Amino acid sequence: MNAPCPAPAVLPPAPLTVAQTGLPFLFLAELAVKTLFLGGLLRITELSARMKLGIGVIEPLIVYLRAERLCEISRAGATGTDADVCYKLTDLGRARGAEFLARCGYTGPAPVTLESYGDAVVARSVAAMHIGRAAVQAGFGQVVVPPAILDQLGTAMNSGRAMFIHGPAGSGKTFLAERLAELLTGAIAVPYAIYAGGEVIQMYDPVVHLPAETGPVPGLPFRRAAGDARWVHCRRPAVLTGGELSLDMLDLKFDHATRYYQAPPHLKANNGIFIIDDLGRQRCAPADLLNRWIVPMDRRVDFLSLHTGYKFEVPFDVIVVFSSNLPPAELGDGAFLRRIGYKIHVGPLGEDHYRRIFIEACAGLGIAWDEEAFDWLLKERHAREDRPLLACYPRDLLSQVRDRAAYEGVPPELTPDSLDWAWNNFFTGVQQAPATGTEGE
Repeated sequence: MNAPCPAPAVLPPAPLTVAQTGLPFLFLAELAVKTLFLGGLLRITELSARMKLGIGVIEPLIVYLRAERLCEISRAGATGTDADVCYKLTDLGRARGAEFLARCGYTGPAPVTLESYGDAVVARSVAAMHIGRAAVQAGFGQVVVPPAILDQLGTAMNSGRAMFIHGPAGSGKTFLAERLAELLTGAIAVPYAIYAGGEVIQMYDPVVHLPAETGPVPGLPFRRAAGDARWVHCRRPAVLTGGELSLDMLDLKFDHATRYYQAPPHLKANNGIFIIDDLGRQRCAPADLLNRWIVPMDRRVDFLSLHTGYKFEVPFDVIVVFSSNLPPAELGDGAFLRRIGYKIHVGPLGEDHYRRIFIEACAGLGIAWDEEAFDWLLKERHAREDRPLLACYPRDLLSQVRDRAAYEGVPPELTPDSLDWAWNNFFTGVQQAPATGTEGE
């Protein structure tokens, strides 16, 4: 998880008038009616808070709704001031509200225009993010990674271009891809929703868009970012998809129940990274999936369509990370591979790195380290069976050592016998005779 940002990003300025929102007046009036329909009695300040618009924008909407006999003053507070005035829909207003909700069920923060969204993405482009060697080393912390691979990952992230991480299963490709999120720096502005072609696209996703303000910064009081409240001050996003990814998931999703759209995952990943894990196992052919990305990666824009047929352009400011067990040449042609700036191979580890991972796994699982048992594993199992030293093996094997000890009610120990049992159980599922002849006596 990223560290809290020391200073908030500058959000777009708050609109002071309806015209400055960039949205049609009647659209905002309908949104106000739907908000009152669901909220019942609301003060103007409460309506403002729900729509994330200033009083100067809300007031002319209320004047219009009252003139059209869609809303009325219900009662005033004890002070008799304008701030205590409550509004509710009339019978006509409730009938219109039901119609508006049936047409589009979106309520909440007013959306931003497509143009405003594009400007915000460009202003915080991931391509302008600078990552140095020190930041990469700090981001990966105690993770055991060969220096050459770490330099490749850092350089690729610094370039803002797509990368292809490939290697055998268990080499740690997915772990490294997910860890790249630690290298994202700076904060961005994410709108709650976007208005395009007369439709609403919900953009903000609390699972993907983590607030940059996670708590007080040392030496500074906790504070919210100032600016347009229709935007959320967030960390750069990291979106992970795997074998469930299909081509239709990369299009706008129209919810027939709510009657508005959900943004596709790569749109939510703008200003961040989009990881496509286990490429080749998706429900569509790899070539079809890769061809879908040729234009976006080349021109840094994508094209989406509404169910009405309206087609529009959106920014594609994403570092795409492909991860696969297959070599690049088996997944795409030259035209596609040319657009991937970095092809990074993650293979078996050297003995020193493998030992370090084994030691760390022992510490994490509460198993005392034993150098002789580890040397036995290298010689009698890895070398004899020509099994490569992959990053996943230490924890996989040691987890079985721990599980068996828990079953037998004894402390877990790193011995040739325990490693031999775990090895045969993990790789073959057939228990062989203990290596030393002592186990089970």
